[in-house]
Amino acid sequence: MGQKTHPIGLRLGIVKTWNSRWYEDAKYRQWLHEDLDLRRYIKNKLHSASIAEINIERAADKVKIDIFSARPGIIIGKRGAGVEALKKEVQKLTSSEVFINIREVRKAEVNAQLVAENIAQQLERRIAYRRALKRAVQTAMKFGAKGIRVHAAGRLGGAEMCRREWYREGRIPLHTLRADIEYGFTEARTPAGHIGVKCWIFKGEVYDHRSSGPHAQEPRFSEAGA
Repeated sequence: MGQKTHPIGLRLGIVKTWNSRWYEDAKYRQWLHEDLDLRRYIKNKLHSASIAEINIERAADKVKIDIFSARPGIIIGKRGAGVEALKKEVQKLTSSEVFINIREVRKAEVNAQLVAENIAQQLERRIAYRRALKRAVQTAMKFGAKGIRVHAAGRLGGAEMCRREWYREGRIPLHTLRADIEYGFTEARTPAGHIGVKCWIFKGEVYDHRSSGPHAQEPRFSEAGA
């Protein structure tokens, strides 16, 4: 029987850090649900801006939100008008003072969450699932990924019965804690039903464990990823 664990949760404190960085006893429940609401609202509001990750950091009555996007221009808008409008709307969801930073994802082709979302969008446009999965694998390897695995499950191609399809290229060492593996998941909402899309991307092995933590520097990778 396979005992599976989340590839990011397994590496927290080793080569990965938390997406929400704060500590609180009395307001823990309130802040936790605020974080969930903030992420859900921003993701739905900016669904066309290719949001890869949303990091939240709190201190007393202030909350700083870092939005990682492959298309930051859509969020920023003309002369920063988009960010100001977003800040006012997000402020309604929390009693803390909100600060928003927009950060660019330079290589969307090797970001696991964006790859999964791209595959899901193709499935919703009724592109052949095999073509979408294979193209994502080839593109990621072309842009420098050490390894990639993509997985789709559901009524693929509108079939009567659900099934799974996956492709892999390169190395995906899931049991190696020092391996920097990005993981992304989303769902394609097709007329036949929801199709789950998962993506794992291996970017190398981190040997400098000081790179973990909220104020980490850029991690140092091995040359060959071995």
